Amino acid sequence: MNDSTKIIIDYTDEGKRIDAYLSEILTDVSRSKIQSAIKKGNIFINNNTVKPSYTLKESDIISYTDIQSEIHNIPPQDIPLDIVYEDDNMLVVNKPSGMLTHPTTTEKENTLVNALKYKYGENLSDINGEFRRGILHRLDRNTSGLLMVAKNNDAHIFLAEQIKQKTAIRKYLAIARGVIEKDMILDYQIGRHKSQPQKMDVVFDEKGKPSITELKILENFADATFVELTLKTGRTHQIRVHLSHIGHPVYNDTLYGFGKMKIKTEEQVLQAYKLKFTKPFGDEIIELEIPMDEKLNKVLAYLKQNELKEK
Repeated sequence: MNDSTKIIIDYTDEGKRIDAYLSEILTDVSRSKIQSAIKKGNIFINNNTVKPSYTLKESDIISYTDIQSEIHNIPPQDIPLDIVYEDDNMLVVNKPSGMLTHPTTTEKENTLVNALKYKYGENLSDINGEFRRGILHRLDRNTSGLLMVAKNNDAHIFLAEQIKQKTAIRKYLAIARGVIEKDMILDYQIGRHKSQPQKMDVVFDEKGKPSITELKILENFADATFVELTLKTGRTHQIRVHLSHIGHPVYNDTLYGFGKMKIKTEEQVLQAYKLKFTKPFGDEIIELEIPMDEKLNKVLAYLKQNELKEK
């Protein structure tokens, strides 16, 4: 690593410990080695040394030296991209279910970032570091749908501000367990699960981050509900956590308590299907909508077939 390595923290990573955050993004570097580098003064926040327990804030600038890592060696890969919209400053891709948005400490290939690097090379924003080249917001591995990608840092800032100010509209389709009887606003703070670090949870203390999801019923079935969800915030696993909390987990979402069903899919039946934003750098409004994916169609067909059998 050289002295110029910098990462700007956005709202999606606010609240994480710096040692935990860096262990997520620096491949082949142990958390203990990261903690040691912090203590030695090789990692800075806003040009100041901090403790490993420092809690990240939005717009913090991390800079670091003397950490051996392969983070800059994320391989470009010729993976097909379903590009729904593109201009000189950005693009919107339809990410398939099963693909990671960006590399992790254990998986460095076959992610959206690997595909983006092959097609666009260095013509991607690097505000969030090399491992998240171009990435403004994320979708879970098994959630499909629309993702904005920035080709330069100015476009990244322009689009990220829309997400932060909630002027960018992101809508999802999901099938939830059980019958939801009315439209509602899910307003529950979200934080890291106390005993299962791979999960998030609804929390009621100062560690929770404000999280709001609007839920609209599209169709009810005997034991499931087809819903549209609008994100008002963008916390990790937000929709999955909120629906699980009210007793209606996303269909086949085993991490958040759905359990097993007769019809199998690649985990949660959840799709980011609609996106509205202002094009950089003006006032033109872009509205995009994609058809339902294979998982949604498969489960809806199953539910409708069962309804007919019962009549």
